[in-house]
Amino acid sequence: MLAIRIDKEIEKELDLLAKIRGSNRSAVVREAIIQYLEENEDLQLAKDSLSKMSSTKSLRQLRKELGLDS
Repeated sequence: MLAIRIDKEIEKELDLLAKIRGSNRSAVVREAIIQYLEENEDLQLAKDSLSKMSSTKSLRQLRKELGLDS
């Protein structure tokens, strides 16, 4: 279980969103946290991929190496 403090304005917005979705405040917050974690995981994977790249090549150089340009 997790307890957090939020200001009244955010609490009102959460309640309104939950009402519109036919849900409750906890479900809305849980969904937001899951989405946040997934987005950060994607960002970290992208950063890891970029850091593993040893060099970059121009499109012209890559096409030549692949034999696509005569």
